[in-house]
Amino acid sequence: MQRLAPRADWPCAALLGCLALRTVCAAPHIPASDFVVLAELPPGTQHTSVPARELARNRLDVALPLARFYISRARASGDLRYLGYAQAALDPWLASTAPPNAAVLVLEGTILQSRHDFTAALATLDEALRRNPDDVQGWLTRATVLRVLGRYAEAASSCAHLAAHADPAVASLCSQALRGLTGHLSEAYDAVLGLAPESLPSAARAWRDSELGEMAVRRGDASAAARWFRDGLALAPDDLYLRTAWADLLLRQGRDAEVLQLLAGYESIEPALLRIVIAQTRRADPRSARSRALLAEAFAIEQRRGDGVHLREQARFLLDIEQRTDAALAAAQENWRVQREPDDALILLRCARAAQQPAAAAPVRLFLQQQGLEDVRLRE
Repeated sequence: MQRLAPRADWPCAALLGCLALRTVCAAPHIPASDFVVLAELPPGTQHTSVPARELARNRLDVALPLARFYISRARASGDLRYLGYAQAALDPWLASTAPPNAAVLVLEGTILQSRHDFTAALATLDEALRRNPDDVQGWLTRATVLRVLGRYAEAASSCAHLAAHADPAVASLCSQALRGLTGHLSEAYDAVLGLAPESLPSAARAWRDSELGEMAVRRGDASAAARWFRDGLALAPDDLYLRTAWADLLLRQGRDAEVLQLLAGYESIEPALLRIVIAQTRRADPRSARSRALLAEAFAIEQRRGDGVHLREQARFLLDIEQRTDAALAAAQENWRVQREPDDALILLRCARAAQQPAAAAPVRLFLQQQGLEDVRLRE
């Protein structure tokens, strides 16, 4: 069981983002007619077939959409093997004696981001943008990485570059999302609310709902947050970041049965399984023991592999399910060294309090003070 972190992601994903990684692709290439051949695939070709990989090895116009497809499947399914497929599609173009195409580098940066290798992701994206300063996807992905790292001023600079190259509504959404994290929550919420869905490309509309939902959560408006998460999932049913964010809202309200309904079918994905285990444990569900064992084994495998993608979820599991406060605090501290989103701050504060080690929360308190981050959950 392998799963990339929600933002990202999507993701992007979002990246994909998700971003969560929640980024918006640049305008697609539209052929002049329906008779233009973009790629020739043998009958019955599947995404893992040798002919498809060989075609991508020799044709960039096949490799790029194939890699994008794999990344989107990784975000939708939570299966990190798809990132490996995407990497394989790009590797011949990265290893070529000719300088890599900027679009190849942007996708490479997206893969690195999904694997939480943020330093390498930024270096790769910087090189891509040096070669093509007009690459919208590159600036959006760079902004997402910097946002996850808590480097909001630099992220805002990336958003500003979009103004000259992207849809104005997309650039505004990018900038306002960051303003909402730096002491201007109400103003940013109103500004994003003022972006009519029809003013955004279709791929950005679920992103808008996700940002509004997150802002509503930080404002303490649970009913509005639920509405935005519901609307976002109606537009993007595969957005696991939206789904788990809504599950967290339901968990805080004690609506555990609804959590299990919302996440049914997502048991193979660690962040979803964590919330399922919490809900099952609260309800004394007989399935909780097996779910808990599966999740513990998944985290153990990640630790043996040296993979820190799910440190936030691991800290929450150790705190809320296993009540191992010292181990939970250690995981939360390690996670904070990697990424600094509001949920990362929240789990570290909770773990420090449970372990009765207030000094461990000092880095978070300093960060909140410096950024002006507003979040009713953190005040609690």
